[in-house]
Amino acid sequence: MTGPVLHTERLILRPTAMEDFPRWAEMMADPEASRFIGGVQAPAAAWRGFMTMAGAWSMTGIAMFSLIERDTGLWLGRIGPWRPLDWPGDEVGWGLHPDAQGKGYGVEAATATIDYAFDVLGWTDVIHSIDPENTPSQRLAERLGAKNRGPTRLPAPFENERVDAWGQTREEWRARRK
Repeated sequence: MTGPVLHTERLILRPTAMEDFPRWAEMMADPEASRFIGGVQAPAAAWRGFMTMAGAWSMTGIAMFSLIERDTGLWLGRIGPWRPLDWPGDEVGWGLHPDAQGKGYGVEAATATIDYAFDVLGWTDVIHSIDPENTPSQRLAERLGAKNRGPTRLPAPFENERVDAWGQTREEWRARRK
């Protein structure tokens, strides 16, 4: 898979690759890790989501990056720009493998991908679609400087999911980063 590759202090962010699937499937099989990103999925269902991300990279050049730990090469999760049809905004979303949570990888990777969305993709606004019960994602959004803009609606088949749109403009992001 070709596409952009970003580097942070501890991470490599790159498009989805076949070798990522075993850990992707583990993440989607874990009840807590998958709770707010589609729920527990059998490997066949996780495969379809995995291929959706790879296909988005191929067809649009915009999809979540695979997070790779620099020192070990371990797949840690997915994070980055996401722009599905009829989505309520240009999103930077995330999902981390259970053993990658609570280590600061989310804020490190989200910062790099928000910079990428504003500086390379030219987005003027970024949202994060977060379930009102997902306090870890709310805390991450707050650390990134996002504000809760209130309830929003996702397109089918997610139209019955409760989500708030957290977000900020490019100007707000840049002012905060100075």
